[in-house]
Amino acid sequence: MALMDAKEYDPRPAQRRWRLIAAVVVLLIVVLGLWWWFRYWPEEHAVNKFFEALERKDFETAYGLYVADPDWKQHPDKYKDYGFSQFKLDWGPSGDYGPISSHSVECSTELKRKDSSASGVIVVVNVNHRSEPTSLWVEKKNKAITMSPWQALCHAPR
Repeated sequence: MALMDAKEYDPRPAQRRWRLIAAVVVLLIVVLGLWWWFRYWPEEHAVNKFFEALERKDFETAYGLYVADPDWKQHPDKYKDYGFSQFKLDWGPSGDYGPISSHSVECSTELKRKDSSASGVIVVVNVNHRSEPTSLWVEKKNKAITMSPWQALCHAPR
């Protein structure tokens, strides 16, 4: 085959390759964006279920979610440090929030500390349309809920 007998250049394979690379990059950006947006969804979902139980005045279910043990009645001595009666006083109608009738998750964040990795997520919740939101700590491994020792500020409302 002589030099003048070479096949004519076909740009279609190169165009297909660049389109495939662009599609993979766009897909990767979308997947990373979705992961970033929903990275704390399990913890936010646990808090939503907790407050929905409180709104229904189903304190036993709410306590089971709070301690991350739906069978807490089988071994109540395990939770004697913060028992059901104290929980009902804190979160029931006579608690700081009164009867809980509404809630909204404002934001969630992870505590950034150089000396340790965070074992939980801070979920900021607005309860009963109060001006001061409440920060709750949700453990990543079992979704146990406690009051957060740190107040997290939401940068942008949802």
